[in-house]
Amino acid sequence: VDVDMYAISPTFIWVSDWKIAGAQYAAYIAPSFANASVGAALATETGRGINASTSSFGVGDLFVQPVWLGWSLTNWDLALGYGFYAPIGKYDTETVTLPVVGAFETESTDNIGLGFWTHQIQGAASWYPWVDKRMAVAGAVTYEIHGNKEGFDLTPGQDLTFNWGISQYLPLSADQKLLLEVGPAGYDSWQITDDSGHDARNPGVHDQVHAVGGQLGLTYAPWNAVLNVHYFYEFEARDRFQGQSFGVSLAMKF
Repeated sequence: VDVDMYAISPTFIWVSDWKIAGAQYAAYIAPSFANASVGAALATETGRGINASTSSFGVGDLFVQPVWLGWSLTNWDLALGYGFYAPIGKYDTETVTLPVVGAFETESTDNIGLGFWTHQIQGAASWYPWVDKRMAVAGAVTYEIHGNKEGFDLTPGQDLTFNWGISQYLPLSADQKLLLEVGPAGYDSWQITDDSGHDARNPGVHDQVHAVGGQLGLTYAPWNAVLNVHYFYEFEARDRFQGQSFGVSLAMKF
């Protein structure tokens, strides 16, 4: 099975002058649009096979973070936030009939959304060896609690994810207006509770994935503009797809 996903996710961030417990308050919303394509081939001992492919473009699930609190110290930045994914993305189910197994309900192959709500709590920290913050060692821990999956008696297990990275800024111009950002990065994600419900499969089997990669970026200080390219290679996965991801992000402060 070959699975490709191309996504666009513009993020709108509002940063306030409010102070809560000494922390700056912010909130953001990130709608997403994606194209998902799936190609599959099934071969049998008789040499006969089945090939199928499908592709769709549409609105993905919506992420909203109404609460973000940030503390900025001399050599540290700390953050704590709560957000949720709303299942507004394209999602449907279909009935499939297979020999011996018979008819059963499954997710449509052209789905973009996941079909369930997710609550997310996240804490993050960045350490700067130098006060000018030209280098950062950062990490973030995310805990996700999922709701019931639409069309099934299934609640996915809760997930714990750790993202990490090292960022180094290097000046590309004498006036230091143009900066290059480089550094390694990665993520590790574990399912920590069982799936529940009548449609839960493989009770006691928890999925996980581990990836390593890096990022390369350009910052133009006069425009407050940042262009980043990142790549991740998943070197281990269990009970889920394993692959690679490539992303491009552009941000500008107005």
